[in-house]
Amino acid sequence: MLFLQPFYDILSHNLAGKINHFALIKLIFYSLDKTIFYFIIFAILRLCWLLFVRHRRHLLSEVCVWVFAFYVILLLMLTTFRDTYFPWQLSFNFNRPLSDVNLIFMKETLKLTQGASLLDFFYNSLGNILWFIPFGLLFPVIIMKKSCFKITLLVSLIFSIIIESLQFVLATGVSDIDDVFFNVCGAIAGYGIYLLILKTKNVNGLVF
Repeated sequence: MLFLQPFYDILSHNLAGKINHFALIKLIFYSLDKTIFYFIIFAILRLCWLLFVRHRRHLLSEVCVWVFAFYVILLLMLTTFRDTYFPWQLSFNFNRPLSDVNLIFMKETLKLTQGASLLDFFYNSLGNILWFIPFGLLFPVIIMKKSCFKITLLVSLIFSIIIESLQFVLATGVSDIDDVFFNVCGAIAGYGIYLLILKTKNVNGLVF
């Protein structure tokens, strides 16, 4: 880790033996560290773009662009690029059998309810929903369209399928149709929050 190693070492020293799912905490730290690195690259490129573009967004809309970029990078690091820091470290596994992909709806999710701990069940279902709420909330702001439910739904679906596909070829996760379903549900929930904000806070002029 380039940025968070000292903080992780302290946490690992004090809590590694006391938390059952400490591997998840390690993944979060490692992913966040990589996100900071690639977000800095995005920030440099974005600032260069803003120097040359004539038509600029409103301040709140521009802030949403930066937040959305950080969110997308973090999501990719948590779900797909877990084991590598740089692109040239990626290892593709194109010979994996397609049988490794679960295409039976809710099969694996329901199995998790039969285990001794429900943490995996809630992480797989509720976690996948929560992770895509920011997508549905911020994407309409990014494309600067007030009514874009179909576009948001389609792009969130494609983005989720891309994540599952990369998890398959990179062997960094379980490719599951349930994840796609829960991701899209999260995006729909986020879009609902977006509409609620437009209606209750009257921020149309600030966002677009």
